[in-house]
Amino acid sequence: MILIADSGSTKTDWCLAKEGKAVKNIVTQGINPYHQDKETIGRIVTDELITALGDDVPDRIVFYGSGCREEKVGMMTELLGKAFAKAVDIEVNGDLLGAARGLLGVEEGVACILGTGSNSCLYDGKGIVENISPLGYILGDEGSGAVLGKMFLNEVIKNKSLIEVKNDFFKTFGMTEGDIVERVYRQPQANRFLASLAPFVAKYLDRKEVREVVADNFSQFFRKNVNRYGRRDLPVGFVGSIAWHFRSVLAESAEEEGLRLGRVEKSPMEGLLRYHFR
Repeated sequence: MILIADSGSTKTDWCLAKEGKAVKNIVTQGINPYHQDKETIGRIVTDELITALGDDVPDRIVFYGSGCREEKVGMMTELLGKAFAKAVDIEVNGDLLGAARGLLGVEEGVACILGTGSNSCLYDGKGIVENISPLGYILGDEGSGAVLGKMFLNEVIKNKSLIEVKNDFFKTFGMTEGDIVERVYRQPQANRFLASLAPFVAKYLDRKEVREVVADNFSQFFRKNVNRYGRRDLPVGFVGSIAWHFRSVLAESAEEEGLRLGRVEKSPMEGLLRYHFR
């Protein structure tokens, strides 16, 4: 059996599979070796994952995660090796390769992640051949939930025609304009706060002004990231909550940019099962 992980900072989805079919799906805390130490990750694996697996023991482990940069791969491999001593093969990769394999398999294309943050790559069917740095939500991260939240707040507070939307926002979140400034500029993890506004944005997607904010966010992502790979002939696929929940607007923006939209999935897991059991 193979154990596949799709991990972010918030949660990790684990799928134990046999012969291409899921045997057990498990959700644990997020694992990010760039921000967490060995002890923290070890506790999550031991206390949450192994407990949930019970008597099921994987022969192989493939871990895809945010924060799995080259210098952290060894640490994650060692941790998983200690936890699963009987596994004959352990592979650790970044979440972007997981997205590419899940969306494109062994085909060429552009793979993108749109969640709290954003990322993209040019994939040749074997590996990532080019990656335009997303730069984070202050300098970049176009298309992401964090940037969507930032753009939405800017529009809803400054546009007088959206006064009822602004009032509903303040009532729903129990915040004032001053509270928002405090939360974004003086408290940690402003990107997560901004991204958490996405469901409220979706509530007003039928409003022209709000829909234009969402569309503009996606258009900036296409122009500043996807188009710069210079491969308009290839399909552009997406994983992530923002891509999934706003997929109708994403499709419209792709068409306006003259791009061919590929698969849009909330999670790469089904595609990763196809990839690893092909």
